[in-house]
Amino acid sequence: MTTTSASPEPSAPQPSLRAHSFNAAAAQYAANRPSYPPALLDAVEELAGRPLAGARVVDVGAGTGIATALLRARGADVLAVEPGEGMATEFRRALPHSPIVRGDGNALPVADAHADLVTYAQAWHWTDPAHSVPEALRVLRPGGALALWWNTEALDVQWIAEAADRISRFFGLATATEKREAADRTGLADPTGRLRFTRREVRWSRRVPLDTHLANIGSHSVFLITPEERRNAFLEAERGHLLKVFPEGVVEETYDVLLLVATKS
Repeated sequence: MTTTSASPEPSAPQPSLRAHSFNAAAAQYAANRPSYPPALLDAVEELAGRPLAGARVVDVGAGTGIATALLRARGADVLAVEPGEGMATEFRRALPHSPIVRGDGNALPVADAHADLVTYAQAWHWTDPAHSVPEALRVLRPGGALALWWNTEALDVQWIAEAADRISRFFGLATATEKREAADRTGLADPTGRLRFTRREVRWSRRVPLDTHLANIGSHSVFLITPEERRNAFLEAERGHLLKVFPEGVVEETYDVLLLVATKS
């Protein structure tokens, strides 16, 4: 499961601290985080109004390259942008022939009207839309599209809702349902209202060993900045909860990918 929402929790620690936490855990992130289904990229093409093949794409907050690899496999010409040194190092290890530059969405190191598509996979919530919206519009050519997406919990699956609520109680954050409602509000993506987003949701699942599932949970920023002893105690307790649901030790994670796409006129 994932504890991602479309914006950082207001009661959570400082976003900058959480954002930088990934750099020391980049290998864990790369090895255990879920990818995205082919149907998501189909939806991106449909809503953007063009195929990815031959498209010039800027993948911002590219992290370890999960989305970049999928975009390249579709035939896109991808420039990755990543602020974190640790994540960029892992990206280069995984995708040695893919171009990557250091930077973030609030000040993109990309020329005007460069891209057919600007993408943010699991990353837009680390930006300030007051800066990242005009930057995306600057970098996009006329008719180009901005695509944002997040893997979110499928809260209608009972074990996922229960696990999400255990995490919420552990950190004293909003409940899983409240976080999902926040993720559904497309206005959070652009509070200024300059962009008209079309929303799409794509459900998919993966089966992974319990250790992979727990490492995935532990790779989220709110866990990474938690003291190790406390973090490990929670994850060990979670192992016990999940073995009651998946006694063979293989977890079926179900995700709803929230996709928002807006085009530049």
